[in-house]
Amino acid sequence: MTHSQPLDVVIVEDEPHLAELHREYIEQNFHLRIVGIASTLEQARTLLQRHQPRLILLDNYLPDGQGVDLIDSPLLKSFECSVIFITAASDMQTCSHAMRSGAFDYLIKPVFFQRLRASLERFMLLVHTLRQQKVVDQHALDKLFNLPAAETSAVPSTKGIEPNTLERVKQAFTEDPDRSWSVEQVVEQTGISKTTCRRYLEYCVETGFIGAELQYGSIGHPRRLYRKRPDAK
Repeated sequence: MTHSQPLDVVIVEDEPHLAELHREYIEQNFHLRIVGIASTLEQARTLLQRHQPRLILLDNYLPDGQGVDLIDSPLLKSFECSVIFITAASDMQTCSHAMRSGAFDYLIKPVFFQRLRASLERFMLLVHTLRQQKVVDQHALDKLFNLPAAETSAVPSTKGIEPNTLERVKQAFTEDPDRSWSVEQVVEQTGISKTTCRRYLEYCVETGFIGAELQYGSIGHPRRLYRKRPDAK
């Protein structure tokens, strides 16, 4: 499958840093190509018409409407495309609507990359199966609809993780273990770029060194904060 053209993906997410984090993670770890990032439903429709992607990572709360409405649109149903919902919408009504409308998966923010990886691996397995098999048996269907956890990668990928930079990030949390850090604060402490910092922080979340939480303020989007886990070495 790696010898074929990468599959096109559109990300619909109005938080630029999160969209960029997903883009970087996906392109580094999967045979997928991000052809566009939309922050509104209007932008999403334009990208869908232009690229007709094979996969969409779709947020629900957007400035001009709800992403769940996009799943029901004739535009999306006019070509073969899977939808992975990634949203803070945790109410059962939204979840039920998305799944009944054919969402491939539903991830609730804040998303751990280990869970996103499992979803993307299952999507890639679906595409591979559709390409290679004309007829499927029950075992193949079971794998597609309910991929066992044991068949997903248990160990986070170290691709793009440099030991010295990782140690600099970890040191900030080790020196002040009770503090909750924002991305910007870790950038200031370590001197690395914001994009690189996000990648290392999420790697530390996956490996269990730090935990992530959302801090909700009175105005604007929630902030993603990181803190060293008490049992982390």
